[in-house]
Amino acid sequence: MAKGLLHHIEIYVSDLSRTVDFWGWFLEELGYSSFQDWENGRSWKMDETYIVFVQAEDRFLDIPYHRCRVGLNHLAFHASSREHIDEMTNKLKEKGITILYPENHPLAGGKDHYAVYFEDPDRIKVELVAPR
Repeated sequence: MAKGLLHHIEIYVSDLSRTVDFWGWFLEELGYSSFQDWENGRSWKMDETYIVFVQAEDRFLDIPYHRCRVGLNHLAFHASSREHIDEMTNKLKEKGITILYPENHPLAGGKDHYAVYFEDPDRIKVELVAPR
């Protein structure tokens, strides 16, 4: 295994069922496979990296997530092409998921940065970006 590669990311969520519905199809579209499934969590894996979502305990649900606070701002994933971005944008819209920065989409990250930005059920920003 190459030193420094990301091993896994674990994210606590407010509603595991909603999160699984949201992330499951998206991660599988990107090539991730279902990896672990237990009462309070679910994960998807690609190669040696996996993403875990865990139901937060009720006592920690009083303050909702906000990406502008200290901590995670967003997760960015590689797309295979600009066409892949366009296909995924259409799928997101079909699922009723709001595209962020619509006035600048798909160049909201700059004129050479072709991407789609959206939010998960807890408002964690997600980016899918095409190769240059």
